[in-house]
Amino acid sequence: MKTEQSTLPTLPACAHTPAPYKGPSRNEVLAMRQEFLSPAILLYYRDPVMIVEGSMQYLFDETGKRYLDGFAGIVTVSVGHCHPKVIDAVREQNERFQHTTTIYLHPNIATYAKKLASTFPKGSGLSVCYFTNSGSESNDLALLMARAHTGNFDVIALRNAYHGMSPTAMGLTAQNTWKMPVPHGFGIHHAKCPDLYRGPFGHDDPDAGEKYAEDVDEVIRYSTPGAIAAFIAEPIQGVGGTVELPPGYLSRVYASVRAAGGLCISDEVQTGFGRTGNHFWGFENHGVVPDMVTMAKGMGNGAPCGAVVTRPEIAQALSQRLHFNTFGGNPVTMAQCEATLDVILNENIQKRALEIGGYLKQGLIELKTQHEAIGDVRGMGLMLGVELVTNRTTKEPAKKMCADVFERAKELGLLIGKGGIHGNVLRIKPPMCISREDVEFLIRVLDIALTEASTQ
Repeated sequence: MKTEQSTLPTLPACAHTPAPYKGPSRNEVLAMRQEFLSPAILLYYRDPVMIVEGSMQYLFDETGKRYLDGFAGIVTVSVGHCHPKVIDAVREQNERFQHTTTIYLHPNIATYAKKLASTFPKGSGLSVCYFTNSGSESNDLALLMARAHTGNFDVIALRNAYHGMSPTAMGLTAQNTWKMPVPHGFGIHHAKCPDLYRGPFGHDDPDAGEKYAEDVDEVIRYSTPGAIAAFIAEPIQGVGGTVELPPGYLSRVYASVRAAGGLCISDEVQTGFGRTGNHFWGFENHGVVPDMVTMAKGMGNGAPCGAVVTRPEIAQALSQRLHFNTFGGNPVTMAQCEATLDVILNENIQKRALEIGGYLKQGLIELKTQHEAIGDVRGMGLMLGVELVTNRTTKEPAKKMCADVFERAKELGLLIGKGGIHGNVLRIKPPMCISREDVEFLIRVLDIALTEASTQ
């Protein structure tokens, strides 16, 4: 039963007025897509939305309808759609010069690399950057570096992880939804996912991190001696459903992997650049320092970009052969990345993620007291997840309800994501410019959508 129109929430005021849309109709675009684009390229929503304009935390469809972006283009837009300082930097660079490969000197790649390196903990040694075009490329490159540096081949990843869609990254990914039925996982071992909600060791076990880490020890123990090149993990699993790693887990695993001769890689494609609030990088929440950090998405506020940051001696391993990336580090992308980083640093975006994210999480926790379907609320800063279940005791995934809430939220003006291995987790990761008023709208929308879904 749908809520009466008079009681529906309205979006906070927005000064931006979208330009009149003059392109092909939504149906024409849908028809062209169906004819000329690969059917593998998925669309969100039963009735797909066509987004043609954006301003900070808001998106507009071709009719001018405004939406609150609660998913940031899959955690890609960090400081807001079309942030004026970012757009100005890109426009200036585009008008001056668009492309040169790294075989020539250009200031943008160097100045951004220096500024990016300054965001890592002092004394960590994480100071050398290699720029790519995506998170998948970054994870591919990190594995290549690890194998070249160690002389080993095998890699340990986590079940329920997602590390990209290239063949190598797909091998790291441990969800069949995202894996093609072709060979792609040579030398990849998957350890138990340290899930405090669904795993054998939960929030009530103070030693859960140590216990989950023992599974990595077992993978190493049964591997060929001297085979381990690397361990890779997201500090918070993104596509996997916003699964937080338990305290003590990474420190124990990193020690075991290094003792076996391997390197430790932190996939910060979704957790980096202040999104978790407490720290700039997700790994810092665990008191560890990885040997390599991979990143993409939010580093460019929507630009196709990625990077691997590592120590000099590890980076040196690639110099054994000729290696370069034609578009990685191009002047336009670097201008957008540096402008984005400047906004993050100068406008206290990390602090905003902490404060607004805390306000949002508290609102979600309060929703849990009102809706039995919410089994778990988790995450940090503005990287949050809400897991829906049909029964809190059995934890049976409420996949259909999740889909219904997801669809209804869109109708009410809120775009969010969904994920998790069972497809029952609402993923809430908005641009980090979101306001308290936006949060109140978001919570009210979810309240309505959950109420309606529970009565169907």
